[in-house]
Amino acid sequence: MERAGQQIGRIEIRLRQLGLRLDRLVAKADEAGPEATSDYRQQIDRIREKHAVARGKMKAFRDANGEKWENFKGGVEIACHDLENAFKAVSQ
Repeated sequence: MERAGQQIGRIEIRLRQLGLRLDRLVAKADEAGPEATSDYRQQIDRIREKHAVARGKMKAFRDANGEKWENFKGGVEIACHDLENAFKAVSQ
């Protein structure tokens, strides 16, 4: 069974990777200029929001000083799952 520290580290790494992926999408939209569709830009905005939610949940855990990971795990995992689904939607 994976320890809480390992789970937290894995999620934080994944959030950084998804943040970099988001940066690439934004750069791609900026390069396309006005040709980037409104829908594409809206999808990027949704990804930004979901990324901020996931990071916020991880920050809440870190700020909780001593609270058990189990108290936060479900919310963090749901936020990360929503974020990954938003990326899948933009790539389709």
